[in-house]
Amino acid sequence: MGKTRYTERTIPRISLRDFDSRVDEITAELVRAAETDGFFSLTDTGISVEEIEVMFNASERFFALPEEQKATVPWSPKNVGWEKNAQIRPSTGTADMKESYQLQFGSNMKDPDSWISEQILPGFKPRAREFMFRTQAVSEKVMLCLARGLGFADDYFIKAHDVSRPEAQSVLRLIHYPAQDKGAPVREGYYRAGAHCDWDLLTLLFQRPGQSGLEICPGRESVTEFGIGDEWTKVDFAPGDIVCNIGDLLMSWSDDRCWDCKIQGPKKKYPMVTGEEFNRNAMQRNFAALKAKTDAIEREKTARAVAQAVPANISVGA
Repeated sequence: MGKTRYTERTIPRISLRDFDSRVDEITAELVRAAETDGFFSLTDTGISVEEIEVMFNASERFFALPEEQKATVPWSPKNVGWEKNAQIRPSTGTADMKESYQLQFGSNMKDPDSWISEQILPGFKPRAREFMFRTQAVSEKVMLCLARGLGFADDYFIKAHDVSRPEAQSVLRLIHYPAQDKGAPVREGYYRAGAHCDWDLLTLLFQRPGQSGLEICPGRESVTEFGIGDEWTKVDFAPGDIVCNIGDLLMSWSDDRCWDCKIQGPKKKYPMVTGEEFNRNAMQRNFAALKAKTDAIEREKTARAVAQAVPANISVGA
């Protein structure tokens, strides 16, 4: 894929301080960032550095468990549960080198129970749920501003992402990238997280200081599929800040006023669909792109094998 090219970009940093009295000012800042960058960071969110660290510690405790215990909550198509090296990106055709544990608010966590048991990891469930509700409160402030800025009722997006509904699909995703030997060369086809766009409405990312890894390529500046060959920017942010990424769903909902990482296209291109249809279509696009990528990899392997099997000929003219 070649060496990644990097450039410096300024990531908008938006304060949620005094939200009720500054909501119009915050709305203008958020909409401007969503329309031009697709990324922004939030500060003064009301979630303390200590609260974030408590959740990171709980996440560490989960991933430190033996695999047979983590396997008691396996990933399911409901997008809940634990997986390891199982997410294959259409941009790479290979699995991300990571493990993750998806948690939701509603009935998708039941039958079977996708919460790690209290006997295996005491206190994990109440701690995680408390953090999920704290994060949802921040998310709803952002959704209110985006709805107002786009001309919808303030609760337009909030009602569509009401976590009190049993079928709610908002997710807290804990991710663990195992430590690697920095002195060893990176093997071919190794990616911790291949280039991708999020297909949700909005992603809120928490990151520890000194453990950065996020790299972005804004959609309005991307000219190639998956941003391959385009210029990327490494993102570091202050302790306690939350980085937000616009997803495909908001891009569709705003008719391209708000842009995600890389997708581009003409106006008025989105048909009216239900949330279920949107999710299904997103998955179908990903699987089609993944098949095209894996087919291309196999063709390349076959071509190399054929080239190695053909003996070299030297012709000498007299």
